[in-house]
Amino acid sequence: MPVSAPLRVSEAARSRPAPASRPATRRPRLPRRPVRPRSLRAPRWFGPADREVLWLYLLTRAGIWATAGAVGWLFPSDGESRRPAALLAPWERWDWAFYFRIAKDGYFPDATGPWTVGWDNREAFLPGFPLALRAVHTVVPSWAASGALISFVAGGVAVLALARIARGRLGDAEAGRRAAAFLLVSPCAVFLAAGYTESLFLALALPAWLAAQRRSWAAASVLTCLACSVRVTGLFLAAALVLHFLLTARTRAAWRSAPWLFLPALPPLLHSWYLHAWTGDWMAWKHSQERGWYREFHLPWEAWSNTWTAAFEHTQPTGYAFMWQAELLAMVTGAVLLAVLVRGRRWPEALYIALTLWALGTSYWYTSVPRSTLLWWPLWIALAGWSLRRPWVRSAYLYVAGPLCTTVAITFLTGRWAG
Repeated sequence: MPVSAPLRVSEAARSRPAPASRPATRRPRLPRRPVRPRSLRAPRWFGPADREVLWLYLLTRAGIWATAGAVGWLFPSDGESRRPAALLAPWERWDWAFYFRIAKDGYFPDATGPWTVGWDNREAFLPGFPLALRAVHTVVPSWAASGALISFVAGGVAVLALARIARGRLGDAEAGRRAAAFLLVSPCAVFLAAGYTESLFLALALPAWLAAQRRSWAAASVLTCLACSVRVTGLFLAAALVLHFLLTARTRAAWRSAPWLFLPALPPLLHSWYLHAWTGDWMAWKHSQERGWYREFHLPWEAWSNTWTAAFEHTQPTGYAFMWQAELLAMVTGAVLLAVLVRGRRWPEALYIALTLWALGTSYWYTSVPRSTLLWWPLWIALAGWSLRRPWVRSAYLYVAGPLCTTVAITFLTGRWAG
């Protein structure tokens, strides 16, 4: 039969002895490099998700600067003016004046200081931002443009780092975009564009936390050290960094990095030493806060009561009362965030938020709590995670926060912030 021939050939082929093969040589095994989770690997450069976050950042910057330009036309200082205010003029308000004076004249010009009548208590502001402002001003002639440029560049770094932390925490590329969007459209987002410390602090603090997630303790400590020169909140970040180290260090190699964690204490010590050299007071920074902003210590319930009275008991003009209502709402938001972090056993982030709330909630009354929400990166990541589980959260947030963001921006740019 025709089919049997191939079968016979196949059987014969199987019966043949196998050809002699060369003796196998075993290659030496090389030690395998430990593979880190994808979320903890440092990206080589900008990926598509990073570019989308930067594009979102640029769009929101265009919107905030368009608002500033419209304010110059619609709300001139003189109602009969035929010319709009300069584009940068609305940004030169409030705390900007302190940073400008320190950068231009130093802390104690012409031997003036707390002993001088009418002193402005400028030593309450740390030197990090004024030093950066003075450095940029050597290239950019305008002081206001220098401040805006610092915040613009720093804000871009901050949102990139926030998006990467969110992606690593939640394991979803969409989480990074949402966390960045929630920050950039938050009610006090105008301060990220102003010549203030929020953007610069976040540009140092968020990469520091990202480095800590990757166990790069030296980089995390150096960045936290720089953050401590910008805002006292950097000390709370340093405390969270130490706790994160204690919870994750498992090897001797990791513990050899422990001395780096002392580095963030250097800027506050140097600043205190400098102020003492001029004033003879080691607590000059704290005393200037008390003189200028009523930040003497009060029990938390006393601070809540005093703020509630200012907000709802008709003891203040409506503009000030509204701001204190915002202070109370921000404090409640922080308390809820702290509870969420504790429930999720996110102990380092919980410590950061708890120390921040303690510092803000133990003055005579609450001051600058809404602005401080910008620095609560766990809040934006938590909202991003919530919106991934509940799609309606994103729409609800944008519909409410968007108008509030515009309202606060106009309030600040027209000089009506804090009343």
